Amino acid sequence: MKPTGPTNPVLRKLVEDLRSRGYKEKIPFLLKLADELSRSRRRKVEVNIAKINRICKEGEVVVVPGKVLGYGVLKKPVTIYAWSFSAQAKEKIKNAGGNILTIHELIEKNPIGSGVRIIC
Repeated sequence: MKPTGPTNPVLRKLVEDLRSRGYKEKIPFLLKLADELSRSRRRKVEVNIAKINRICKEGEVVVVPGKVLGYGVLKKPVTIYAWSFSAQAKEKIKNAGGNILTIHELIEKNPIGSGVRIIC
């Protein structure tokens, strides 16, 4: 039988860490992130800059459990945590004054997820 879920060993380790810490410390935010990151490749989350600009407020902290793509324009500074970013998305986020960080850094800084919005 073909394995389901992520085949990337780094992503698998992250999902395992999120699940174990989420169950141990009873943090639903970590469990939700683990569920979203463990989706199959066809169902992975991909969010465009245009959607982030439309949904988020200035200075907001956002988590994308997948990839951030560069379609659209970002007009406000937003802190974005994601599994990966396209080169165009990185450029547009930096030009708008936003921050680009990984999900590993989010877990170290804010494991409870207070004040963080998950965009799927």
